[in-house]
Amino acid sequence: MSIVIENLSHIYMKGSPFEKVALNDINLRIGEEEFVAIIGPTGSGKSTLVQHFNGLLKPTQGRIIVNDIEVTGSNLKELRRQVGIVFQYPEHQLFEETVYKDIAFGLHKQGLDTKEIDKRIRKTIKMVGLNEDILEKSPFELSGGQKRRVAIAGVLVMNPKILVLDEPTAGLDPKGRDEIFSFILQLYKEMHMTIILVSHSMEDVARLAKRVIVMYKGKIAMDGYPGEVFSKAEQLESMGLSAPQISYLMRKLKKIIPEINENIFTISEAKKEIMKYL
Repeated sequence: MSIVIENLSHIYMKGSPFEKVALNDINLRIGEEEFVAIIGPTGSGKSTLVQHFNGLLKPTQGRIIVNDIEVTGSNLKELRRQVGIVFQYPEHQLFEETVYKDIAFGLHKQGLDTKEIDKRIRKTIKMVGLNEDILEKSPFELSGGQKRRVAIAGVLVMNPKILVLDEPTAGLDPKGRDEIFSFILQLYKEMHMTIILVSHSMEDVARLAKRVIVMYKGKIAMDGYPGEVFSKAEQLESMGLSAPQISYLMRKLKKIIPEINENIFTISEAKKEIMKYL
């Protein structure tokens, strides 16, 4: 089992006039090699939850076990080898003179030898879909999508077993977004990692995730396969969310073509279904 969460609560500024309950008695299990999406309105607790996975935040109450390691203050070094987190706009953390040095930074902190560092960097830059010639460039010369991939490479080079992506395509244009998600999906298939994606894009969640967890007011409101979750459009809307846009189109088509399957949530599935009636 990758992640086990038991009775997790987190309160910001506890005991002060600004006290805020961000997570309230969360119980959750995420298995090995799952591709899980976490969705929810702003302030629902999504980012607070994932920051507990590698000890960036400590529980106010409850416990977290990651790959048989209980999250405590004494084992954070090992824990962060297991869990890599990519936050929104990770390229803002790029700082070295070259892409190579930036990706190498965490490896030097681990005390690895030069040969092993070089091997890992060259393997990782290919994993994120970039050519080796980019390694000697300044990260500040790159496009937004390339910067994002370099920043993700800096996490992947540490060989985490669990990769957490918090809005990994925020601020990118459609082409950049598609490129990022394409290599993330390839990474999942080839590396057999556990991937946890926090996203506001219902379309991307429906297309990529095998399981969807809905957060609302610090609690888990829904948890199931994408089809199960997105079929409850009215319940999602009551929480300030929505189903993927294509599902609303399929509902309208159902009124015109009663035989059509309306329980479809991706464009590729919708295309196949609509083609049956043309």
